[in-house]
Amino acid sequence: MIIRGRAWKFGDDVDTDAIIPARYLNTSDPAELAGHCLEDADPDFPKEVKPGEIIVAGKNFGCGSSREHAPLAIKAAGLGAVVAASFARIFYRNAFNIGLPIFESPEAAERIRKDDQIKIDPDHGRIYNLTLNEEYQATAIPSFMQELLAAGGLINYVRQKVKNGV
Repeated sequence: MIIRGRAWKFGDDVDTDAIIPARYLNTSDPAELAGHCLEDADPDFPKEVKPGEIIVAGKNFGCGSSREHAPLAIKAAGLGAVVAASFARIFYRNAFNIGLPIFESPEAAERIRKDDQIKIDPDHGRIYNLTLNEEYQATAIPSFMQELLAAGGLINYVRQKVKNGV
């Protein structure tokens, strides 16, 4: 499945409090979380983001606490993927657990600008900047993690396995 969308650009060290402010952690309702996604980093983001758009950020995206609320808010906001120079370890795992596609590519994170049109080929780890006519390679996603994404996250993956008697 190809992912296409407009880029939203953020810098280094976007922490989980910036992704979903702590004042909203009293809910786990995805729609409520989506309505506040990245509002402290960019107050216009929750109002202007469109389904399928892509977050592009610098180093250490998702640092901070281990809360799953952060990738859940991004996914619930309808974003197609996150591309970053690097991800915090716990955010990386939580993203796959909930089925949020993320791609690590320092070159893409550096070159892509806000509003650039992006296309991602997850199967080959290729990121295309259609605006600049450039192509970047993302770090390969392990096959098991690809299976989690294809299933829509860990819970759906396990449900499928149980249903199939595996």
